[in-house]
Amino acid sequence: MPEVSIILPAHNEEENIGQAICKVHSIMKAFSFDHEIVVVDDGSEDNTYYEAMKALSSPELRNCVKVVKYAPNQGKGYAIRKGFENSSGDFVIFIDSDLDISPNHLGHYIGALRGADIVAASKFHPDSRVESPIMRKFLSLGYHWLVRLFLGVNVSDTQAGLKAFRRQALEKVMPAIVVKRYAFDAEIFAVAEICNLKVKELPVHINLRASFSGRNIAMMFVDLLGIAYRKRFKRYYQGILKSRAGKRKL
Repeated sequence: MPEVSIILPAHNEEENIGQAICKVHSIMKAFSFDHEIVVVDDGSEDNTYYEAMKALSSPELRNCVKVVKYAPNQGKGYAIRKGFENSSGDFVIFIDSDLDISPNHLGHYIGALRGADIVAASKFHPDSRVESPIMRKFLSLGYHWLVRLFLGVNVSDTQAGLKAFRRQALEKVMPAIVVKRYAFDAEIFAVAEICNLKVKELPVHINLRASFSGRNIAMMFVDLLGIAYRKRFKRYYQGILKSRAGKRKL
């Protein structure tokens, strides 16, 4: 069983996925981590799947790379859940496959899990280096403010595309997750707070190239309202977690 599972959610990433696999593997090997890489093709319309499968032709990668594919596109949150279902490591990492975030952070994040349940990248950490269009920075600050307002989550950045978890932490959180797309990360932290999980934030070097469409922004806002409703009014998450705790006692 691998010590570390790295999940690479990918949608139309034919130009990046092969490089992402090789970089992640190289870094894990340098740190001597027994690892697996789980690529999840989230209903891509290009050759993402075939580019990922090329990794399996390498004797060095064949035994540590899995490729999961489905259609149609469901969203990043759904892809990460599928990746988790197909992983087995004691530590589980999500990192965006577009290489906006350098995989060089991986070893440090895994080490930080010795004293935390979740380790999250934060663009707002004083030691972070963030290269991003002005509009995207503005949207990121606005979204962070809304997350604090609606969810009361005490995390400075829910959306950076690098997070590391103890497997036991994800096993507690995942059954309560509803969101399939971008607000998935905010929901993770909302549920983690209810579970009293310890979260540590670390700096990150990130180069954000892609921009969000108006439709994606609207969907994130709607999903955020849904999370707030389930947490504050319906108490959905509390009920799910209490039910699962009761079943474990039985």
